[in-house]
Order: sequence, then structure tokens, then C-alpha cells
Amino acid sequence: MTGPTFASTYAKSLQQPEEFWAEAARDIDWTRPWDTVLDLDTTPAARWFVGGELNTCYNALDRHADGDRAEQPALIYDSAVTGTTQTFTYRELRDRVARFAGVLNRQGVERGDRVVIYMPMIPQAAIAMLACARLGAVHSVVFGGFAARELAIRIDDCKPKLIVSASCGIEVDRVIEYKPLLDSAIEIAAHKPEHCIIYQREMVAAEMQPGRDLDWEQELATATPHDCVPVAATDPLYILYTSGTTGEPKGIIRDNGGHAVALKWTMQNIYDVSPGEVYWAASDVGWVVGHSYIVYAPLLHGCTTVLYEGKPVGTPDAGAFWRVIADHGVVSMFTAPTAIRAIRQQDPNGDLIAGYDLSEFRSLFLAGERVDPDTLDWAEEQLGVPVIDHWWQTETGWAITATCLGIEVLPVVPGSSGRPAPGWDLAVVGPDGSELPPGEIGALCARLPMPPSALPTLWNAEKRFVDTYLSRYPGFYETADAGYIDEDGYVYVMARTDDIINVAGHRLSTGALEEVLMSHPDVAECAVVGVADSLKGQQPVGFLVLKVGADRDADGVVTDVVAAVRQQIGPVAAFKSAVVVDRLPKTRSGKILRGTIAQIADDEPWEMPATVDDPAIFDEITSALATIGFPR
Repeated sequence: MTGPTFASTYAKSLQQPEEFWAEAARDIDWTRPWDTVLDLDTTPAARWFVGGELNTCYNALDRHADGDRAEQPALIYDSAVTGTTQTFTYRELRDRVARFAGVLNRQGVERGDRVVIYMPMIPQAAIAMLACARLGAVHSVVFGGFAARELAIRIDDCKPKLIVSASCGIEVDRVIEYKPLLDSAIEIAAHKPEHCIIYQREMVAAEMQPGRDLDWEQELATATPHDCVPVAATDPLYILYTSGTTGEPKGIIRDNGGHAVALKWTMQNIYDVSPGEVYWAASDVGWVVGHSYIVYAPLLHGCTTVLYEGKPVGTPDAGAFWRVIADHGVVSMFTAPTAIRAIRQQDPNGDLIAGYDLSEFRSLFLAGERVDPDTLDWAEEQLGVPVIDHWWQTETGWAITATCLGIEVLPVVPGSSGRPAPGWDLAVVGPDGSELPPGEIGALCARLPMPPSALPTLWNAEKRFVDTYLSRYPGFYETADAGYIDEDGYVYVMARTDDIINVAGHRLSTGALEEVLMSHPDVAECAVVGVADSLKGQQPVGFLVLKVGADRDADGVVTDVVAAVRQQIGPVAAFKSAVVVDRLPKTRSGKILRGTIAQIADDEPWEMPATVDDPAIFDEITSALATIGFPR
């Protein structure tokens, strides 16, 4: 090995964090250098690059467009739902962003103002985000098609001067009109934005409200390009709302300086992608993955990024992802495990993969939910490239744990999300706050200070930030994920803390149970939830989705998995109930709604989650539970 080892890199990041991140920060252009790399005296959390000034849009676009990447593709828009593609060079994208920044500024948007972006997966969404960054305005992207009430809550919390939206989004089998949802949200909200800028898609023409609504194309036609506005490194770049346990969304803040430094660093060091190469995160700009790895990190690094409007299956089939990789020469891809499981269910033998040239493809990264070893093995076998499970959160903005392919290719351990990434100092903490030894399950926590790009606080909710993340285990950031670290330093994220179930006094991870269920050859996807039991406290119940073409009957598969859990985990799991379903209830980002399933099984009051992909699925889940005697 000619370069530094992972061990030496990681050690330096913890022992000399200021030197480590100052070196990384030299890859970013600053209009004013920082006074302090790491200020530990700020509250409630330490801040990075205090005193420094920069512009994120300049670093993502202008320095490439004015340099030697002007004609390199910056963004490839691939819409499987409309059958169109469009490529923007760095110069073209910079020019469009500068003009749209002029549109925003003409409507009074300035540094520090908030702009809500409520858009489908189209280039205009990324252009709007980057235009806000160009002005030093703070964008808050709300997933396109979110219910009006949820959008209204976010409008009232961040009080945008302006909202940018589109006439519609397109799903596999339907068109979703956004404008009626937007109008309803503004009517519900106490805060009223001054203007809405609407991009009219040809599928649906939105009805405009005179005096408030402006047409994107008409405004752009007369716009004057706007220069980049320098902002403080500690100024917010965006607010991204994530659901909270109280039902009130939490506004995660991302700063400009630490965000740019950390994300630029990750592209080479974690993903092993070089400037000029094509990178694809198959996510949505409404989620943190879309912010970090569709829009910002690839462009900061001088890569070509792919913005995909489509699904892993159904647009048109389970070969959609492989088609995108082949068409655009993608070298590394990032998606959710649920997408790979959906593909595997429809194409269990990987027959569709053979039809595409994946010779340039080098790695597949997965995050969003735990990757069961069976799915990881299937993907590695079918694709012939490393498949890397890595763990991170909306709050962190990038990976907490990973296999850092750009530093040193360490063994991938199925079931583990890798070792802590440089900058992340992890510990497993017990209920009493003491650190647990290797192999014991507890709360996964990160020692403070967290590295650059982690949230410094919540929008207008500093006390809630402290109460939620910093108070239970002093000196640590509480991730709310549970797991363990083995003797070799590999981290196993087993479940959310509230998904650890207590069966007759034994603390069991739903993730460990799901791992056993997924090892069955006919199971494509599964979920385990803990339901109330008068004798044992809780009892695990499994939900199984079978692969297309599975030749076993449902009762036989249930019998098999119950026996497998008894053999591999033991009678202590008390796993006796499972049911086969056609699909699992998920958020639009692919997370399984285990908590809502458990509420239905326990006959508790529950509300339709705002982020659910298809509300009708809960009728199916209720019927399935009834067949095995729930609620009792």
C-alpha cells in the first residue's frame, strides 16, 4: 500500500481533528479564511471553520465552469417516467442557476431568507436549491407530493419569503398535481409567502393565482444573472425537516462551511470516486441523500451526477437501475436496501442484469435501513462489485460508519455497516450511561464534538436539540439507533432504539430476527415488530414478502422461518407468529413503518403517517394481522 492506512487516517481524525479537517478544507475555495478550525466553546454544539466565508454554489459550479470542467457534464437528468434525458454541462448549469438566482433576488430573496422548494425529481429542483445557495438564502426542500397539512407545518416553522414548486409529479401509474396541494397548504398555514414560482410541466397546467404566482419560464426569460454571495461558514445552507416523536417535524440545520468540506472529502475517501467520473445516488432531493449526494457532494468534487425520475421496478421493469448505470457510465451508485430487495423480488435470478454493460461500474453503496446479509450477498454475486452497507442519518449529513474504499479496502463483514468513518468516535452505551464492552447491544452514541457537516442545532428549537440528542448521555450525541461494536471495531446497527423489544426480560433486536427471516430462499423482504403480550411483555411478529415465482406455499414458508429463528436465536425469542403479505408499508424514502404496524397489532390509536407511500397498504396489513389473531 502506497497511501495512508485506514487505521492511521482514523487515528489522526480523532487525535488531531483540527489539523485533519483543515487539510480537507484546502480543497474548498474560501473568500475569507477561518479564524478557528474548531470552536469548542460555542453552545449547544461546537462549530467548524468559525470566521471563514465562502459560497457553496461557487464551489459546486463556478470554479468548475470557469476552470477546466466547463464542458464536462455536471448533471444528467434521466426520466424513466417520461422517457427523456437531458444533460447540463458545468457552464450550462452554472448559467441557469445564476439566472434563477436573479429571479429569486428580483422577488426580494436575499442572504438569510428562507425559500421552500416543493418539487418533483426534475432539474429545476436542483437549480432552485443551488440558486438559493448562490444568494446565501436558506432552502428547505419538502418532498414533492407531501400532504398539504405537512407542507403547511413546515411553512409555518421556517417562514419562507417565497415557495418554488411545479405543476405536477409523476409516479409509475399516475400524475400527482402539486398546485392544489400547495394552495391548500398556504391556506392552512398562518405564514403566507409573498410569491410562488411555478414550473409548468407539459403533463398538467397549474392554475395560477394572480398577484402571487409567477411562471418559472416567463420569469427566467427576463432575469439578470446573479453573482455568488459570500456567507459565513456557520451560516445555514438549508433546513431539512425530519419527523419527530412528538409529531412535530424537526428542522435539521446544515451549515455552509463544514458541509462543503466534509462532503467534498467523502467523495474520494469513502466512495473512491474521482473528479470527472459519473456518480449516481438513486434517491430524492426531498431526503438528505438527495441533498448530500445528488446535488452537493458530486458537484463539489467535480463529478457528473445523475438525477433519476423513476423507480427501481416498474419503470419499466426490474432492470431500470442497470439501464441507467449502463447508459451513463456510472462508476458508483448509492441507493436504499429496500430498492435492491424490490429488484430481487421481481428478478430473483438477476436475469435482467445480463442485458446491460456494467463494465464501468465499481461499487454499490446502501443506506437507509439495515442491509441483511442475504440481500448483500445476492447483490455482490449478481453485480460482481463490492456492496457496501454504510450508516448515517439526516442529522449527520454523511456516513457515520462505512468501508472507506478510497482510503483502504478493508473486508466487508455481512451484517455490519463497517467501521466508524474518520471523525466519528462511537461508543455503545447502556441504560445507566456506562459504556458497554464489545458484542453487547446498547445505544449507539458519538462522542462530542461531531465532525463537520453534522447538525449544529435545530431551526428555532435549541432546547429541543439538546433534549433530543445531547441530554440523555452527557458528552455524547444520541443517535437513537441501537447496536453493538465487535472486537475488531465493526459496527452493527440492529434497530432504532425503540425497535429493541423486550421478551420476558430478554432484550432482542428486530434486526437480528429479520436477518434470520431474510435467509430463507423464498423471502424477498420482511419486517419484525414487537407487539404487546400480557405474559412476556412483548412478542415478535413477522411479516414476509415472497419473491416472484416462489414455489413454496405461504404456510410452509412461515413454518420454516419460525423453526429457523428457534434454531438460530433460540426459544428465548418466542417467535411463533408470522404472516405473508404482498407488500410492506413504507415511507416514500423506503423505510418500513414498523411502529405503525405495531400500533395496529396492539389496537392502539394511530394516525396515517404523512410520509407513507400508499395509505391503502394499512387495510392489507390490518387484514393480514386478523388472520393470525391480532389485535387480541
